[in-house]
Amino acid sequence: MKHSTDRILTTHAGSLPRPADLLALVDRDGGKALDEPGTATQLRSAVADIVQKQVELGIDVVDDGEYGKPSFVSYINERLGGYELDTAAGPRNQWATSREGLSFPEFYAQTHAASRHAHMVCTGPITYKGHTRLKRDIDNFKAALGSVKVEEAFMPAISPSNIEDWQRNAFYKTQEEYIFAIADAMREEYRAIVDAGLLLQIDDPRLVTYYIIHPETSIADCRRWAEVRVEALNHALRDIPPEKVRFHTCYGINMGPRIHDMELKDIVDILLKIRAGAYSLEAANPRHEHEWKVWKTAKLPDGKILIPGVISHSTVLVEHPELVAERIVRYANVIGRENVIAGTDCGFATFAGSKEIHPSIVWAKFKAMADGARIASRELWG
Repeated sequence: MKHSTDRILTTHAGSLPRPADLLALVDRDGGKALDEPGTATQLRSAVADIVQKQVELGIDVVDDGEYGKPSFVSYINERLGGYELDTAAGPRNQWATSREGLSFPEFYAQTHAASRHAHMVCTGPITYKGHTRLKRDIDNFKAALGSVKVEEAFMPAISPSNIEDWQRNAFYKTQEEYIFAIADAMREEYRAIVDAGLLLQIDDPRLVTYYIIHPETSIADCRRWAEVRVEALNHALRDIPPEKVRFHTCYGINMGPRIHDMELKDIVDILLKIRAGAYSLEAANPRHEHEWKVWKTAKLPDGKILIPGVISHSTVLVEHPELVAERIVRYANVIGRENVIAGTDCGFATFAGSKEIHPSIVWAKFKAMADGARIASRELWG
């Protein structure tokens, strides 16, 4: 994994806005239309366009925008065996009973509707069966990379803990047995991405969101819960070089008061146990911008990279490049300029069709990040 050796590199957290024609296919049947022969060229062309767009906007470490997935997590419904459609599960609204929902019930009732995405239930031994779709996504991405010049390329994949939350267990005797079974299955996806010559990004918002969703738990309870999930993730990553892995976590809520977000200082030591070469975190929004100070005492291990968000998905305001540069320089002064890559707080379309941030604003934010990285690079390297 490349470090920022002579300038600050830029990247982002994964999901990007889809074009209208691609969204129409995803909306029709949750993405199954993307498997039809007639749509293969359409998907491949869209991936090529979004890779080119990232390059034009100054992004150094790019991905495929997760264009082959209906969302960063629900895509797994079609990739794991041992599951059936959970007919007992109706629309689910985890925010209604969360710490946030209890503090701001009127706001969350208006802005965070119940999810209508299909959920699955585990009824047998878990297997990985997503090889065909994974190969399609890798092939499309690598074809797009053939016509551009980038520093590196990454592909996101969901963490075991988020699958545990998304797909109910009705087969394994314990949750610990269940999550390790998920980890063993997902290892196939993780390994295939790295074997294809791409960086693997593990998406794991649940690591820090668990505290928000479960108001009955204490920080100590959440830390104990997180220790087991990190152990399971490391089990899945056990034979993958850490320098080929990026880890991303965030807080699940985009627009919201967010007064109950778990604080970085309460989880950073557990986070750093993850077998990854880089850690991507929220750092630009008003609930977390101050947390750069955590790294004065929480030592980033030698050789590791931090990817702090310097632009945010939680506001439509386009950050000024000078502010972006200030954020980058803060981190560089604490952990070393070569260990910082400028990133985003989260993805900008974690569920295909998300309308919280208009695509035109996303692209303006990306340009602001690239411009800010250039300003910071001049200050840090002269």
